[in-house]
Amino acid sequence: MITTTGLTKVYSSRGRDVTALDGVDLHVREGEVFGVIGQSGAGKSSLIRCVNLLERPTSGTVTVDGRDLTALAGRGRRAPKDLREARTRIGMVFQHFNLLSSRTVKDNVELPLEILGVSGAERSRKALELLDLVGLADKARAYPGQLSGGQKQRVGIARALAGDPKVLLSDEATSALDPETTRSILQLLRDLNRQLGLTVLLITHEMDVVKTVCDSAALMRKGRIIESGTVSELLATPGSELAHELFPVSGDATGPDRTVVDVTFHGEAATQPVISQLSRTYNIDISILGAAMDTVGGRQIGRMRIELPGRYEENVVPIGFLREQGLQVDVAGDPAAAAVPAQGPALAEEVAK
Repeated sequence: MITTTGLTKVYSSRGRDVTALDGVDLHVREGEVFGVIGQSGAGKSSLIRCVNLLERPTSGTVTVDGRDLTALAGRGRRAPKDLREARTRIGMVFQHFNLLSSRTVKDNVELPLEILGVSGAERSRKALELLDLVGLADKARAYPGQLSGGQKQRVGIARALAGDPKVLLSDEATSALDPETTRSILQLLRDLNRQLGLTVLLITHEMDVVKTVCDSAALMRKGRIIESGTVSELLATPGSELAHELFPVSGDATGPDRTVVDVTFHGEAATQPVISQLSRTYNIDISILGAAMDTVGGRQIGRMRIELPGRYEENVVPIGFLREQGLQVDVAGDPAAAAVPAQGPALAEEVAK
């Protein structure tokens, strides 16, 4: 649904060039919620503004719903008609709401339709329908100053949906909200994604947002995509920075003859007593150095850092046992050991012989 290829954005300021985007390749599939996460200055906002060409890329292409928007951009300062029409299929939700204080809630939602030349009766019907969809049917005649932050953002979402978009862009839409309101807005975005078949691209610096609502995610740093994929794929990828950020675990070995292992649980394995089974099966004492667990996409996912007695060579069989339970296992601080395939019961039989 959204594809960027070699996307570059360079700003000129006081005689020097600043590269905000440096060859970004991104692919967002139809119907998914895709999160782009990174710290301030990573290039996230430049990316999302280039997706709907509010910012024109220096080079590269942006394709949305099969249309190359960069080919429609033209060279003048004003967007050509074809680009303006293409933008009506892309909704945008802003961090600071951007509501007109002099207009009622209903009139704010009607604004895009007014610009498109939709008749007054149809505008009114559509606005009331959208306000009901976002849970604000009783606030139609209120003014933005009478609303809470969460209610203002719901008005912003309703306004973004006025043109019946296929894509919804969210630029830090929850960063100005308290945690409880953030959860309600994220749930609304997920509900809209499912009910309307919306493809949602959201920008955030909050890991909880990715855990709560995203199907896929990308990590940005210094204008580049460091890694991307579905959340479940990333959690199962050895050495994934995003997986580590989503579920941070830490802890150092208590001695030189110890093996520290990071174990990722997801699916049914997250509810099974695998660690206690390992301890009983191989009669070893296991220390838990750190653990983190949460619900991602309706499934429990967690990571745990454990310490096994003995060096890696002495723990090949126990590590193999964990892998045979469907767990992602990474040996901390030893890439070579992590790359060695460990087989649990099969190897145990060979040892027994």
